[in-house]
Amino acid sequence: MSARIRTSSRARRSARSRLASAGLHTTLVFAGVIAVFPVAWVALTSFKTDRDTWARPQTLGRLGFENYRQVLGDTQFGTWFANSLIVAAGTTAFSVFIAATAGYAASRMRFPGQRPLMWLFLIVQMFPAAVLIVPLYNVMSGLGLLNTYGGLILAQCTVAVSYCAWMLKGYFDSIPTDIDEAGRIDGLTPFGTFWRLIVPLAKPGIAATVFYAFVTAWGEFAFASILMQGEDKFTLPVGMSTFVSDFRAEWGLLTASSVLVMVPTAVVFFLVQRHLVAGLTSGGVKGS
Repeated sequence: MSARIRTSSRARRSARSRLASAGLHTTLVFAGVIAVFPVAWVALTSFKTDRDTWARPQTLGRLGFENYRQVLGDTQFGTWFANSLIVAAGTTAFSVFIAATAGYAASRMRFPGQRPLMWLFLIVQMFPAAVLIVPLYNVMSGLGLLNTYGGLILAQCTVAVSYCAWMLKGYFDSIPTDIDEAGRIDGLTPFGTFWRLIVPLAKPGIAATVFYAFVTAWGEFAFASILMQGEDKFTLPVGMSTFVSDFRAEWGLLTASSVLVMVPTAVVFFLVQRHLVAGLTSGGVKGS
């Protein structure tokens, strides 16, 4: 009797386990379809003509590269791409460097107002970009940095640095302080310890921060649309907005340029993917 009860109990647990597994896989497949469908629709639409895009019922129609030819040949897409690349690379480099030094100082040093300062970094992220546009515009105008790469990079750094510092502080907290002490014993300065010992160990955290800073700067629209005046200084999001007017949207050009915009982000992701997961998760674990 006891053996039959145990067998029945195991059978019920096995059935519940299979049911839970099936439910989990169904949910993941459903979520995957929701995530992939918009990207697939954009990619497919980029090869269609406007007539085929809005045809009912929907068909593949005639697929071709005409939209890509128009984007690359008849617009200033190349200029916008170069502008975005300069701004995104500059913002990433400055943001990560400033955030890394600030995060390391907050992790290792004790000074009055340390906790309020870190909370201030976090509170800054709560303000929408629209709140910062007017003061940043006035500051950049006073410094003569309107319509310059430096002005836009500086504006984007004001947003990116605070969150990047939070990310890296969490990762530096997971690195044992014994390493810093070993550096001091070997005669390294605090910056030497940071640069030669801590930075190599923090590559996963830095990779995650680089990805975040690059993606944020690459797709930023609000600051670029206000601070960059003149089509030759437009970044990609601002330039692509010209494909949409009050009465018409060039969906073929918009979707083709959207596909091209994804390429640099995908390249950066593949470059840092080995470190990305570790960098995003390890910062939440307190080191010894």
